[in-house]
Amino acid sequence: MTEPLPVLAATDHGTAKLMPDVDRDRAWLLTVDGAPQSYVDLDDPARLEFEYARRLALATDCAAPGDGPQDVVHLGGGALALPRRTAAVRPGSRQQVVEADAGLIALVAEHLPLPPDSGITVHHADARAWLEAAPAGSADVLVADVFGGSRVPAHLTTLPYARAAERVLRPGGVYVANLADGAPFAFLRSQLATFGAVFAELALIAEPGVLRGRRFGNAVLVASHRPLDTAALARRAAADAFPARVQHGAALARFTGDAAVVRDEDAVPSPVPPDGAFGIG
Repeated sequence: MTEPLPVLAATDHGTAKLMPDVDRDRAWLLTVDGAPQSYVDLDDPARLEFEYARRLALATDCAAPGDGPQDVVHLGGGALALPRRTAAVRPGSRQQVVEADAGLIALVAEHLPLPPDSGITVHHADARAWLEAAPAGSADVLVADVFGGSRVPAHLTTLPYARAAERVLRPGGVYVANLADGAPFAFLRSQLATFGAVFAELALIAEPGVLRGRRFGNAVLVASHRPLDTAALARRAAADAFPARVQHGAALARFTGDAAVVRDEDAVPSPVPPDGAFGIG
């Protein structure tokens, strides 16, 4: 059998590379400009390799315990790892994926095609523009995993954006976002302040070393108007192959401190990661 070869392609927003996993026949790693974006195992779509992806999945699971279908919006597509996982573990889910890079959409569709009747629809659009035009109250879960290279775009960090996200969610719906920062956490604290101005309940999932400021890394923000089952989140995060902590309530308020809400006119992208923060190999 011929071994699969890496695929390199120039896309709208960078250079994408699909690299086969030598240990799994139909598993692939997607990088864009050298930054890891997605890991997909076509034979086991429920398998998530990246720590942050596992925490996004944990938060979406706790949004609705069980295995019933969900209506999910994903801002940021990559290789569609999380939508594939949701389709596998929650059959019948209806999922909308918004990806700004048409070249990346085409690359993934050609080399990592979705199974028939996956329930996943991919849209080529800017995440915020699509969200602002989407029907109100149409999603159970909204997952934001949008990075321009290795930074969250500025226009997806503001109070009007947070309000647009809230509008699209049903009552009791859950917003989940992948963010990245390091001490002194100016960006992460500003996001907590901004989403805390819109949603009644917040939680943060991250590796203890990141929360203690020892290294730059990912943190998953969870927001809702209904009480979050933080005890279940904490148990599952601690028991994961990549253990994480959950901060909420008074501890999260202390972490946020006096951070200001982000307005459109003041918005900046998330910070540039230090060299090697998200490297591979």
